[in-house]
Amino acid sequence: MIGCTCNVCTSTDKKDKRLRSSVLIEHDDTSVVIDTGPDFRYQMLRAGVKNLDAVLLTHEHYDHVAGLDDIRAFNRIRKTPVDVYAEPRVIKEIEHTMRYAFAANKYPGVPSINNIALTPGKEISVGSLNILPVRLMHHKLPVLGFRTGDFAYLTDVSFVPDETMKMLKGIKVLVIDGLRHVPHISHFSIQEALEVIAIIKPGQGIITHMSHQIGLHKDVTGTLPDGVELGFDQMIIDV
Repeated sequence: MIGCTCNVCTSTDKKDKRLRSSVLIEHDDTSVVIDTGPDFRYQMLRAGVKNLDAVLLTHEHYDHVAGLDDIRAFNRIRKTPVDVYAEPRVIKEIEHTMRYAFAANKYPGVPSINNIALTPGKEISVGSLNILPVRLMHHKLPVLGFRTGDFAYLTDVSFVPDETMKMLKGIKVLVIDGLRHVPHISHFSIQEALEVIAIIKPGQGIITHMSHQIGLHKDVTGTLPDGVELGFDQMIIDV
């Protein structure tokens, strides 16, 4: 957190360095990113990503879409627009906030985006990946989570509908929102995230979208149930 001098924000442990939440999924020759927050450019540079087949957006909040402009680099590499998958409401918001990218007469070099509408519960294919968008609630805002194979990613969520719970059965790895220890109006607390993990029963549960109020990674991880851990920047998961 900017300006904060708490023990998390001043920690020298790399696992306490928490940029905005995002995930890169790689399968065979296919690369997909879920959410492009304000740290997107640095995250792509840090990970050495050379190709991006698509972007999946959970919702339109700025901390999840603000880096979308930087997909222009992948336009140059691929010489094609980048497919961006989102709900119609989110697409409309992007086309409004990034009007320059969708103008009839575009300024040279602006991002080239191919928006594709998603429907919760309707699977899509991106390269070698089959991806199922699922409905979540972020307080009163409908948002999306995503399942691909045995992996699911649920961020910015305060309620998981029963129908979505059914769609997530059988997964091996669940990455789930856990903002802090005390309840929050639009995010799961750690305890609420643990309750969802206990229902879905993945082999591995990983907490994401953590604020500095969570505490130090080394202190909190040992207090979690077996099979559950705090995520951290540059964490790699093999599924």
